[in-house]
Amino acid sequence: MTHVNPYTSAQDLIEHIRTGVTSPIELLENSLERISHVDSSGYALNSVLALDLAARDFALGVNSGLPLAGIPVLIKDNIEAIGLPATAGSAALAPFPVLRDSSIVARLRAAGANVIGATNLSEWANIRSTQSTSGWSAVGGLTANPWSHERSAGGSSSGSGAAIAAGLVPLAVGSETDGSIICPASLNGCVGIKPTVGTVPRDGVIPISASQDSPGSMARTVEDAALLLEVMMGTNGLVQAAREDRQIRIGVVSSWLTSDEGTDSLFSDALTILNSSGITLVEIDIAQPEDWVAQDEFAILLHELVDDLAAYLSLRTNGSFNSLKQIMEFNLQNPEIEMQHFKHELFDQAIALGGRGEKYAQLRKKNVDWAQGILSKGLENVDVLIGASYSPAWKSTLGGGDDFSKASWITMAPAIAGTPIGCVPMGVTQGLPVGLGVVARKNDEATLISAMARIEKSLDLGILVPTYTK
Repeated sequence: MTHVNPYTSAQDLIEHIRTGVTSPIELLENSLERISHVDSSGYALNSVLALDLAARDFALGVNSGLPLAGIPVLIKDNIEAIGLPATAGSAALAPFPVLRDSSIVARLRAAGANVIGATNLSEWANIRSTQSTSGWSAVGGLTANPWSHERSAGGSSSGSGAAIAAGLVPLAVGSETDGSIICPASLNGCVGIKPTVGTVPRDGVIPISASQDSPGSMARTVEDAALLLEVMMGTNGLVQAAREDRQIRIGVVSSWLTSDEGTDSLFSDALTILNSSGITLVEIDIAQPEDWVAQDEFAILLHELVDDLAAYLSLRTNGSFNSLKQIMEFNLQNPEIEMQHFKHELFDQAIALGGRGEKYAQLRKKNVDWAQGILSKGLENVDVLIGASYSPAWKSTLGGGDDFSKASWITMAPAIAGTPIGCVPMGVTQGLPVGLGVVARKNDEATLISAMARIEKSLDLGILVPTYTK
């Protein structure tokens, strides 16, 4: 077996396959070997929840002329793919095998991606308890951060972010409602993109919120993330956007800072570098949101969860589960599996609120009006907005919740408005990576990616290789 540098870009791997330097089966074997070494027997990263036994047959038969040419890809375990569990981390769904590929996976396979496994995640995408620990699920256990084993890999696409940073695969699929791609991208030191809500199909994706959920791409470079997103969106031009050296005006949102000194210092340094590289920077003054914005957003998600998850469960389990309440009953009947670290009080709140209704509609309109107003004002005379995203990864404490106290609020308005957001590595502080967030207009992924690529090129950090401190 030819050993391939695990940090080789997807673009280079595709070229290597087509020129005979390597092959899809060799890349598969390299990924499986690295998963075994890093993810299981060595560092116990625990980012991969399940492997597809049919991946070898796919690698042997794939057409290398396809866009993804047989390179290994991991998907978050809330996405349906034949041969993988799609449990959202919950033991309640484990007995129900996946009977179809989601549209995302069908597109990936048609483009030549070898979907080799599913990544661990924060159970039910982190909407179960205020004390839940990002990266923990009853099915997959706790995912570690490849920079420091005791630190969080972020949530809820924890396994996807950790796997990319650890060099297990070149591409992974995550999903985000509010922060679930951007957070693990920042904490693990990789690239993440959440596209405009609705531009990537969501059938076969276990839902929280129809208004805010979107699958997205995770990779080690902007160009690789754009390549994967092109396939997921069924579009083109995004890779080209990453390669363009176009003039760009960037709005710097003064209130999109963390309260971590090291992170904010790196952001200040990044602005100096961007300015010296010829990028036009414009300071944007937007006030931090009042408490009602986050409170209303969360209530909206709970309203939608009741309806959307019930509809999914009924189809997926053939009527065995028809409601969120039945999932709660399962948890109570299996406390040693599901309730060992934290409860499900957010499920209680969701059931008490009920599904969509007049109150929900009022909250949603108010929330969207705020978010659209913020973004419209901020983007009025610039192409994209940027800010710091999250502070360095906090220590994972099972049952102790997550420490988002130092995070900026950069993901909130794009999440509510359904507009695209991305994250690129910004540097390392306290021995841990942090990311720079980029926000664009709705349906303008090309500008988002172009800006991310310019920032990536200007900062010139290369691929961040984790330290595996244990």
